[in-house]
Amino acid sequence: MTVAIGIAPEFTPARAPADSRRVLGACPHDCPDTCSLVTTVEDGVAVKVQGNPDHRPTDGVLCAKVSRYTERTYHPERLLQPLRRVGPKGSGRFEPASWDEALDAIARRLGAIAARDPQAILPYSYCGTMGLVQGEGMAARFFHRLGASLLERTICASAGAAGLTHTLGGKVGMRVEFFAESKLIILWGSNSITSNLHFWRLAQEAKRQGARLVCIDPRRTETAEKCHEHLQILPGTDAALAFALMHELVVHDWLDHDYLARYTAGWEALRERALRWSPERAAQVCGIPAPQIRELAQAYGTTRPAAIRLNYGMQRVRGGGNAARAVACLPALTGAWRHRAGGVLLSSSGWYPVDRAALQRPDLLAGRTPRTINMSTIGDDLLRPASPAFGPAVEAVVVYNSNPLAVAPESAKVAAGFAREDLFTVVLEQFQTDTADHADWILPATTQLEHWDLHTAYGHTDVLLNRPAIAPVGGARPNSQIFRELAVRLGFDEPCFQESDEQLCRQAFGDRIDWDQLLARGYASLQVPEAPFAQGRFPTASGRCEFFSAELARRGLDGLPDHLPNYEPAGASARHPLAMISPPARNFLNSTFVNLRSLRAIEREPVLEIHPGDAQPRGIASGQVVRVFNDRGSYRCKAEVTERARPGVVVGLGIWWRKMGLDGTNVNQLTSQRLTDLGNGPVFYDCAVDVQAQ
Repeated sequence: MTVAIGIAPEFTPARAPADSRRVLGACPHDCPDTCSLVTTVEDGVAVKVQGNPDHRPTDGVLCAKVSRYTERTYHPERLLQPLRRVGPKGSGRFEPASWDEALDAIARRLGAIAARDPQAILPYSYCGTMGLVQGEGMAARFFHRLGASLLERTICASAGAAGLTHTLGGKVGMRVEFFAESKLIILWGSNSITSNLHFWRLAQEAKRQGARLVCIDPRRTETAEKCHEHLQILPGTDAALAFALMHELVVHDWLDHDYLARYTAGWEALRERALRWSPERAAQVCGIPAPQIRELAQAYGTTRPAAIRLNYGMQRVRGGGNAARAVACLPALTGAWRHRAGGVLLSSSGWYPVDRAALQRPDLLAGRTPRTINMSTIGDDLLRPASPAFGPAVEAVVVYNSNPLAVAPESAKVAAGFAREDLFTVVLEQFQTDTADHADWILPATTQLEHWDLHTAYGHTDVLLNRPAIAPVGGARPNSQIFRELAVRLGFDEPCFQESDEQLCRQAFGDRIDWDQLLARGYASLQVPEAPFAQGRFPTASGRCEFFSAELARRGLDGLPDHLPNYEPAGASARHPLAMISPPARNFLNSTFVNLRSLRAIEREPVLEIHPGDAQPRGIASGQVVRVFNDRGSYRCKAEVTERARPGVVVGLGIWWRKMGLDGTNVNQLTSQRLTDLGNGPVFYDCAVDVQAQ
């Protein structure tokens, strides 16, 4: 029997409440909020998923996506049994197989490749789940023991993380709950209503108490519309704006000299660089009026307490790491860190004392040092032949918690790589995604309602425990169990491969978290100071906020932050004069949820937002099919003529599955595999295109 998408029978949850219970869990998705969930189960069936009202960051509220989680778990197209490919790569043609058949065949193939060179095997994963156990727990143990190539997981946040680490010492910042007390909140590169809903509730609370909200974003987002002020800068110009703000703080002496002297390093050098950036110079680079820059600088320099909510959109350009560094310097200039409602927050994940060595067991490498492959260059790397510099050609890829055909840049090359008939591809998935279509074997994975896991957050400072609410649907198995069973078949007899998911949850923090509290409440709070850097004590080598990074200087890089123009700035190319950014559609989370009919009905179809001033000379009207193109490829979708896009910038909302596009492509057909200045991250928002009416 040959099957494609929709292999699972329609499932209608029973509703009889004869045996009803509520189970505490955690949202697994790549979002700062990491909500605490309450799942109602009746007769073994999950009938409702709600926000936990007892968890303060969640406050009983879920986004529209996760509130539909039962729709995802019982989706009629859910994968419920292993599948073996029977058609050409990418055809989506498979036949059912048993678990023993699948695991035996996969183990034989991986074992044969590993016998020649285990580095020819590549794991590919990211944050389809943010869980410590179903993410890189048992999976990391398996690939370390195998000796497979290592994966540099860069696709979302690595540039900003590097920028923050070289300035503040780690992915740390102010506690999110105190934004409610701020008098000025700058939302920098953050569409909070779409991607950080619970933070937006705090911002609204501050607004009711008289706070001013300012949004910095190239797109007039839903969040920008509801702020007092919107600085609609060009993509990749954030560092220029940050330096112009510093310029005004210096010129008008809106500085905390005592804080600068006690708790910072490299101030005189940073001051000299900032004084080169007048508002007029920055206005030309950023594409906004100089008076708007001056007004924001005065507000930031004279308002106490002032806070910046920085998000990852602004670091997906060539100079993303430097831009994050420049913005992270600002609170130290004004002494904003003295107040618990002042400072900056990009990520709180650095506060968590996760014992990754205990969880992931790098000791299983046994002294081997496999090569590292950057996940953002997977298109080139799958097509790269063996060489002394690269090592062996990639012969096998095991994909879990990711959909690289849809999410990785320059996807024509990604698709060509996965279409190799000689590439052995295993995909652990819940649905038949673009990537699953290219698999040799698809293994059905559990959803969050069906397994144990433990979660940190990057928007608050609580640890959350996820208990399984229901038994796995059909033949689905947790990622952890799949890698355990492969380990047995490959003869890995270390005791760590027999440990249960609950044991892995306990090992992740050791005795640094109260396990009994996690079991009882579903969450436990870290003990983070209310104003962590009021007296310096940054987790840097110097203990200071490092405007100048000695570590970067040792690497031969600029020790100070700087503005680095985009690889492909707006208007620089006559052939491709428009800059394109590709933020997520409001009702999708990367490529997750795209196949839920209720959410897809809201988004309707892939669109490109284009400003009327750019649409009119091209003869483009709303609803018209357009071709968006550059030297890397072309992508057809519907146009939406709107002032949400600024002149010179188009917005390709993502991330749709490729097979749902008009030509079987999505917006990543156009993005490049170039990397950021710091952190080796992708440059999704550093992309020049042109648009034609069709």
